[in-house]
Amino acid sequence: MNIIISLKKLLCRDLWNVWISHIPSRTVRLFWLRRMLGELGPGAFMCMHVHLMAPKGVFLGPRSVVNAHCILDGREYPIRIAEDVDIGTHTHIWTIEHDVNSDEHSIKGGPVTIEDHVWIASRVTILPGVTIGRGAVVAAGAVVTKDVPSLAIVGGVPAKVIGQRKNSLTYKLNFAPRFR
Repeated sequence: MNIIISLKKLLCRDLWNVWISHIPSRTVRLFWLRRMLGELGPGAFMCMHVHLMAPKGVFLGPRSVVNAHCILDGREYPIRIAEDVDIGTHTHIWTIEHDVNSDEHSIKGGPVTIEDHVWIASRVTILPGVTIGRGAVVAAGAVVTKDVPSLAIVGGVPAKVIGQRKNSLTYKLNFAPRFR
């Protein structure tokens, strides 16, 4: 029976990654996402061409947006994305990686948590076990290897604090294009 459940999960994931995520209909994608993700908050939006490694390990909070061509890896540990988070295109969020000091090329990892009102620009890589604090901003092309404090602006490889955000963070995202 476990084999049947595993095959069903693989089929759903592969249908999403190969076919459904490419359909230019918000309604069709949301229908699938509601059944696949660990959680999908009201007003949350996932653009076309988002690749999900393990959908049940991804939790997308209210009004959060994942833009096109992102990879979300919820295989061994969860990815928790809170409210009003904006994730730019081509961002990769990983929960596992190979241990470079392992003779067996084993894996290690941890959950990724992205708190409310975080803005992640394009082509960012977030590595396993990272928490990005409330209201933080991650600059384009950054590689986040360690926790990011609330309201910090980080950039670079590896990402380091380069500034501080100074707004009240009361906005509510409302991104819901019909064909995207």
